[in-house]
Amino acid sequence: DGKIYDAYVIYPKSHTSEANFVEYFVYQILPDVLENECGYKLCIYGRDICPGEGNAIEKRIQKSRRLIIILTLQSIHGEDLAYDQHIAFYNALIQNDTKVILLEMEAIGSYENLQESLRYIIKQQGTIKWKEKPTGHPQSPNSKFWKHVRYHMPLAHKTS
Repeated sequence: DGKIYDAYVIYPKSHTSEANFVEYFVYQILPDVLENECGYKLCIYGRDICPGEGNAIEKRIQKSRRLIIILTLQSIHGEDLAYDQHIAFYNALIQNDTKVILLEMEAIGSYENLQESLRYIIKQQGTIKWKEKPTGHPQSPNSKFWKHVRYHMPLAHKTS
């Protein structure tokens, strides 16, 4: 299908204590489970794309089969969306060629403050909620959370 990545990961980039867990989740837990255990290939900003590679973001999103969007209270109440989120929503909603997986990292409560495009995606498919403690060990790939994530991912191509 011409795609290089199974998923492009979009997450809030900030410097609060809860962001520390989000970054740990994005850079450690997510690749550990989805790449190492399940054989997926992820594209993560800061790991696979260096800051300043603006047009690389759009190309990588287009080369990804899914978009994994990490939702936190901070990402929802932040006024300005990151550049990659704008491109992601455009690809998902307007071009309708990229499926979105929403991971809710903390209880968000009401979705009414969300950007309209995000509310639309949530209404269409809901979110997958992370229920572990931020300090807890990563869940087994067979936990309910990871089974839900894998259900929405494309078929993995195990390379062995």
